[in-house]
Amino acid sequence: MSKTKKNESNFLVQGSILAVASIISRVIGLLYRIPLKSIIGDIGNDYYGTAMEIYSILLLISSYSLPLAVSKLVSTRMAKGQKRNAYRIFKGALIFAFLSGTIAGLIIYFGAGIITTYIVRTPLSIFALQVLAPTLLIVAVLGVVRGFFQGMGTMMPSAVSQLIEQVINAVISVWTAYMLYQYGTRIGAVLGNPATYAEAYGAAGGTIGTGAGALAALLFTLFVLIIYRPVFKRMAQRDRSKHVESYRSIFSVLILTIIPVLLSTTIYNITSFLDLGVFKQIAALQGYKAKDYSTMWGIYVGEYKVLVNVPIAIASSISASSVPSLSTAFAAKDIPQVKRKIAYSIRFIMVIAIPCAVGMGVLASPILQLLFQDSRELTARMMQIGAVSIIFYSLSTLSNGILQGINRMNVPVKNAVIALVIHIGVLAALMYGLDLNIYAVVWANTFFSFLMCILNGMAIRKYLRYRQEIKRTFIVPGISAAIMGGVVYGVYYFMMKTIKINAISTLTSIVVGVCVYGILLLLLRGLREHELRSFPMGNLIIKIGKKLHLM
Repeated sequence: MSKTKKNESNFLVQGSILAVASIISRVIGLLYRIPLKSIIGDIGNDYYGTAMEIYSILLLISSYSLPLAVSKLVSTRMAKGQKRNAYRIFKGALIFAFLSGTIAGLIIYFGAGIITTYIVRTPLSIFALQVLAPTLLIVAVLGVVRGFFQGMGTMMPSAVSQLIEQVINAVISVWTAYMLYQYGTRIGAVLGNPATYAEAYGAAGGTIGTGAGALAALLFTLFVLIIYRPVFKRMAQRDRSKHVESYRSIFSVLILTIIPVLLSTTIYNITSFLDLGVFKQIAALQGYKAKDYSTMWGIYVGEYKVLVNVPIAIASSISASSVPSLSTAFAAKDIPQVKRKIAYSIRFIMVIAIPCAVGMGVLASPILQLLFQDSRELTARMMQIGAVSIIFYSLSTLSNGILQGINRMNVPVKNAVIALVIHIGVLAALMYGLDLNIYAVVWANTFFSFLMCILNGMAIRKYLRYRQEIKRTFIVPGISAAIMGGVVYGVYYFMMKTIKINAISTLTSIVVGVCVYGILLLLLRGLREHELRSFPMGNLIIKIGKKLHLM
């Protein structure tokens, strides 16, 4: 294999490591939300989801952009042989993380009452939100350490720490939610409203797990860093570059790198927070009762978003791994390699996102019944409407990372602002004009992600004169997924008429769907052998494919 092919293979392998870890983390996150929902209910899910939305915005502002910025700056200096400067970037970023994380934590703790009462109309989410305050500092430092390792070209510490974080989060969240739910029931009995306080305290218990998981992940990455530090010091001693960056210049570069990433990620991800505020304010003006719109939002964040975010996590992982890799190739002015990496990553994402969207659309109600024992038409319809957003969000998330990797940091910001403004207008129009309530949020988010795909795609084409290969990236996965969807639908409803057990019917149809999709993808030459080798279990897939004469 040529050096170029090896680089491309390693690029996807590293992205695959992070993607697999993200999928497992999301699956764990999905599984623990099942008992959590049964403990705190839809309204408790609203309190929990509201606190997490507000926390996520402060996290975005204080530290979410740090891993991406650190990985980009470290990888660029390593490519130039400036190992001492790479380490100084890391130390400067740690100081920045301590400051930003502390400030964000103080804002959350002391401003929780105002935010929950007047902005998002969910006053009892204050307990869950205040619990999250120290987590902001922990996650800020954790992000810097993860970014450093990613910049060094290894995703393994980030991947393992993600798994540790989610396992601890799951166990602690369920346990503390149960314990605090019982405590909240007793508090509520004294105050004359046992159910509401039980749900509010139960939601706070759920957020305790978030902090515990982040702390466990931080301790693991610091342990790896301590082991790795002597190796890096020896590398730094062999550094012959004369230029040593001052911490003043490092802070300047960090801020200049963080601001565009911060703006794009904040605007891109603030949609959910704005949706929360706009939805509840308009629903209240339309005469909906607080309990009704709280229940709808609880279903949206506690079931719909949890499911949809599982496949989208793959795009986030590939995006995170693509930035340092693209930055290195772009710094070396190797445009052909940059284009190949983009083509690889987009094809990888589409091969996974398209069948996930079809599968979730076809099996919306069966999956919801299997996981959440929820047979309501409202929830199933949300999944059916929003399934296509999996494709758009996956592609737009990845294209954000691509533009950042080729130093077009401001472009995703401009695109996100345009999409966000139109998105809010669409949401308000759908709620006021058509009275679509929570469905309006699903439609508006789908439109937002679609518009981001279009705008980012135009920008990539403009700056790189890049054209994505269409047939193997979109058409073949699309045809394979469409046939798979028909087979899955038939298998599920045949089994429900015969054995009439939803769990067995759903799981069997999913397994059949995966096999059908994989066979069709190979028969239609959607993936080539050297591409499959970069996939998780790629060599095993190749062996099976050749034995079955599919390749």
